[in-house]
Amino acid sequence: MKPTTTLRVARPSDNIGALLRFYRDGLGFQEIGSFSDHEGFDGIMLGVPGAAYHLELTHQRGHSVGRAPTRDHLLVFYLPDEAHWQAAIERMERHGFASVPSLNPYWDKSGVTFEDADGYRVVLQQTSWPPSSASIGGECVPKTHSPPPGGEPVDNSPRPRR
Repeated sequence: MKPTTTLRVARPSDNIGALLRFYRDGLGFQEIGSFSDHEGFDGIMLGVPGAAYHLELTHQRGHSVGRAPTRDHLLVFYLPDEAHWQAAIERMERHGFASVPSLNPYWDKSGVTFEDADGYRVVLQQTSWPPSSASIGGECVPKTHSPPPGGEPVDNSPRPRR
């Protein structure tokens, strides 16, 4: 992967209208594309102009997908500026979305979690990523990967036995 790669998180739903209110009205995403009855699928893409990510929410006509399998299916947005973070929380609340406790208490230390109509959760985390070394304090430390001199990175992942 390259730093210029764009990430699309695609997810099926039975509640595209409710999700539109959550992600567009509550979180402030913009509709960047949509389709209707494309080989039996309807969908909408939501994002932030200039960001290297967006969401695609789809519904396959005649099918039901149900709710999130657990309360720990998260999208985490790092908002290091406290005023921006607080404004994002207030926007969610103004649109009728109440915060919920996170399944993993780590996210409640510096963040606020909201649950969408399908049970998937969004954490608004008031910190930056990667975190500064002063804020790590035993928490997750991001890895840095460098290729060996003159070569590609080495994959030392365990391989399945034959």
